[in-house]
Amino acid sequence: MAKNIVVDRQVSIRFACICMGISETCYRYEAKLSSENQQIAGWLLRLTTTHKRWGFGLCFLYLRNVKGYGWNHKRVYRIYRELELNFRIKPKRRLKRDYPGDLDVPKAPNQVWSMDFMSDQLASGKTIRTFNVMDDYNREGLGIEVDTSLPSARVVRALEQVIEWRGKPAALRCDNGPEYLSQTLVEWANKHRITLLYIQPGKPTQNAYIERFNRTVRHEWLDMHQFESIAHAQLLATQWLWQYNNERPNTAIGGVPPRQLMKAA
Repeated sequence: MAKNIVVDRQVSIRFACICMGISETCYRYEAKLSSENQQIAGWLLRLTTTHKRWGFGLCFLYLRNVKGYGWNHKRVYRIYRELELNFRIKPKRRLKRDYPGDLDVPKAPNQVWSMDFMSDQLASGKTIRTFNVMDDYNREGLGIEVDTSLPSARVVRALEQVIEWRGKPAALRCDNGPEYLSQTLVEWANKHRITLLYIQPGKPTQNAYIERFNRTVRHEWLDMHQFESIAHAQLLATQWLWQYNNERPNTAIGGVPPRQLMKAA
């Protein structure tokens, strides 16, 4: 407003500053870090376009912990709001629930794995299922198997494929689905001396790690793509899982990707 008065009314800068109640230093101030601000804005626009489900927290942790930039969170958030990126996703109204308590956190990799199923459909309307496995220690997604049917024999085969490169877990946490209660899986677990930890029926909070992983799978992978075939869905699952493990910051483990925590351990 002071600059407009100087131009329109042809008055001195001192008089315009007195009228507007500001100092001449404020009038003459010019931002020195505008180029860096443009870089931050470019990163934020790129991240929110590529990862449509990421909010400010994940974007900032990615820039700080993955890319190594030392920008202050207040500065990044100011630019985030100036770009109106905080209005992209309308928050849902959530019911207040009692806190279920903390799960035991494993002290080392391969102590406890969690596994669960999810459902979706192809573009043709055909139903598909996914079998998700994760390590509770660093929240790393160990595998996502996609098909129209995933019986207990297929579950065993998927677990053996993960064990080939990851090593054998001491225990597997799961619900009471028929695939997990089948004799095939029980005999396989006994043969390899793996403990099956069944949660109580109707208590999904006892398997909270994989349930939280499933939510991320739903929002950032399943809801973001239209699958033409099983092979197409499996390809996108593999690509997304690599990004989840290597690039996506995880707030539950200190804002770093799961593989980064594994390297530190």
